[in-house]
Amino acid sequence: MAFRGWKRLLLWGRQNAFAKAWRSRRGGPSLRWKRCCHWSAGKSLDPEVRAFLEENTEVTSSGHLTPEIRLRLLTPRCRFWREKPDLWPYGDPFWAIYWPGGQALSRYILDNPRVVKGRSVLDLGSGCGATAIAAVMSGASQVLANDIDPIAGMAMILNCELNHLNPFPITIKNIINSEAGNWDLIVLGDMFYDEQLADGLHHWLRKHIRIQQTEVLIGDPGRHQFLSHSIHSQLHKVIEYSLPEYTRQENNGLTSSIVWSYQPSNSLESC
Repeated sequence: MAFRGWKRLLLWGRQNAFAKAWRSRRGGPSLRWKRCCHWSAGKSLDPEVRAFLEENTEVTSSGHLTPEIRLRLLTPRCRFWREKPDLWPYGDPFWAIYWPGGQALSRYILDNPRVVKGRSVLDLGSGCGATAIAAVMSGASQVLANDIDPIAGMAMILNCELNHLNPFPITIKNIINSEAGNWDLIVLGDMFYDEQLADGLHHWLRKHIRIQQTEVLIGDPGRHQFLSHSIHSQLHKVIEYSLPEYTRQENNGLTSSIVWSYQPSNSLESC
């Protein structure tokens, strides 16, 4: 299948460019939407982009850990599962895959609403928006979703509609290395795949904990880049989920995904 090859390309061949964009302070997209860096409730979508996404994704709630959440994803029934990746007219669609780290975070939040209830939550690298949606469903008082891809922002709004939710605020600027925000909880999944990006995340997250006493939850299925990074020695395993067969097949045989709590021993030191 063409998309399986494309997915491997996303996983290995194109992540350097994606990580470079995240590392950049400017980090924004080069599309015609780049001047828009924030969506909020009531923001209308480009009709052409909406039509394209609705035509070329499938609404599904199966094959992943959170059947309560309906999402627009690329599946075997979609045209671009078979088409050449170069025919996709926008940036690489990382958002169209429900990555296993995000699945674990979303499942954990849905099963443990106390984690977010009445709290402000930042979903970093939100992708399809599933974890932000789970936070809203579980009673978070404030949710901000962040992804540097403007198409991901549009897809998140569509996914909010699917789940009968008012769209939460979405920012598509690179906020890594920005000043620490006042968040009760930061969640991020599947982002430790590049050493420099991981280093930047490690420093930035530690700063939030030191300055704002922010809680940090990380979802990851145990990729080598994550397990070998120095941050791993400062994580506490919260829960491990067995992945559904479909997700296993689409992630090179990964069998489980883990939610980790980041508890740096040097959180009181200067960052």
